[in-house]
Amino acid sequence: MTRSTSARIAGVTFLFYSAIGICSELLMHRATNADGDVATLARIGEHATDVRLTILIVLLESFFALVLAVTLYGITRDQDLELATLALACRVAEGVLGTLSIPGYLGLLWLAKVGVGSAALDVATTNALRTFLLMPGPSVPVSAIFFAVGSTLFSYLLLRGRMVPVSIAWLGVFASSLLAVTLPLQLAGFSTGPLAGYYQWLPALAFQTVLALWLLVKGVAPRGEALTAATAA
Repeated sequence: MTRSTSARIAGVTFLFYSAIGICSELLMHRATNADGDVATLARIGEHATDVRLTILIVLLESFFALVLAVTLYGITRDQDLELATLALACRVAEGVLGTLSIPGYLGLLWLAKVGVGSAALDVATTNALRTFLLMPGPSVPVSAIFFAVGSTLFSYLLLRGRMVPVSIAWLGVFASSLLAVTLPLQLAGFSTGPLAGYYQWLPALAFQTVLALWLLVKGVAPRGEALTAATAA
């Protein structure tokens, strides 16, 4: 596969990857927007279709992460094979770890279904399972940290090789490294002040959107031109 083809595929994948990620957040928010575990489980039963759609989206996200890993590796490996390989491994880990939420979603769907009618479990068992399945997870998904590190490395290689405009590459380095620093701190329980929640993701979302459009329209600089630009800089 040529670098031009890899760039086009990466551009399309970036757009879909960002869009479906937002969709999954909205669907699960609608399916779990209730006060208390009992009310939340009941709402999940009422919005089971949203949860099932989220499961499919999570699978798609994981495959998209793998596609981005391979295509970005194909674009950047000539710049630095070792760093490109490390970035590839991070994005693959992101894709694999991203599927770990699926068993929990399936468990919630099952419990919401058997929790009513003649097949209902006894109260103690239902309460224990409900508490376990609705137990708050890590403040930061581990897969997001691998995403941040992989994105930082790929952005750096795009910048070093002058494969895309310097402004876009620098935005990627900044946005991705911001996540690579703040997400592990948040996972460990340290406060990062205003750099938390959705705010810290906005630069990364902007970078992915701009990069996706550039890759679709312009692709990446040919090897000779990229090498000349990098040398001149």
